[in-house]
Amino acid sequence: MYLTLDPARILATLEKLRSRIEERFPGAGLRKVCDEVIETARRTEERCAWLDRPHVWVRAAATLAVLLLVATLVGLALPFLDEAGEITFFEFVQVFEAGLNDVVLLGAAIFFLLTLENRLKRKRALEGLHELRSLAHVVDMHQLTKDPVRLRHQGRDTTSSPKRTLTPFELTRYLDYSAELLSLVGKLAALYAQHLNDAVVLSAVHEIETLTNELSVKVWQKVATVEVAAKEA
Repeated sequence: MYLTLDPARILATLEKLRSRIEERFPGAGLRKVCDEVIETARRTEERCAWLDRPHVWVRAAATLAVLLLVATLVGLALPFLDEAGEITFFEFVQVFEAGLNDVVLLGAAIFFLLTLENRLKRKRALEGLHELRSLAHVVDMHQLTKDPVRLRHQGRDTTSSPKRTLTPFELTRYLDYSAELLSLVGKLAALYAQHLNDAVVLSAVHEIETLTNELSVKVWQKVATVEVAAKEA
């Protein structure tokens, strides 16, 4: 059953897409962007493997802090057990105040250590998600000048106008490759949600998935315009 994303399969799909882009558009900038996405996919696979590994030293430190807290509590209770019925209220208050600071400090240390592993993993995941967000915008930049409207309305180019040498079929393929690349960037982001159940990470993943979906819709609107222009030709 296919219940999880496989980083190896995503990487294989990206490498196949790179070959398709290079064969159709040799030396195109989109192929170079695909190279960057592939390198990021490899780093994503490594990061996800790192996210799955337990941080033994952090867990050992947290366990030690818990043992120290228990020992402190036992140390506070011993005088009362040994001198039951003999200790006065004021002596109780003095002993309690003496140990209270230690208990509070150990409690804070335990909380810090118990949350440290998740915070370290969150930081690593957010670094990877930032890369993917940037790549999505880079892919979008490479299709910005691929304007299908010019297929329907020819006009005079200016000195700064981009060169438009693609046929309608080639333009459709270029836009299709861009949409596929955006989709795969979104799938790489989803890997982080699959390997780390953290609210901040899940929110960042959702943001990237929304971004790539919206950019893909914009690309497919261009594809639809190309198809309309082809029918009118």
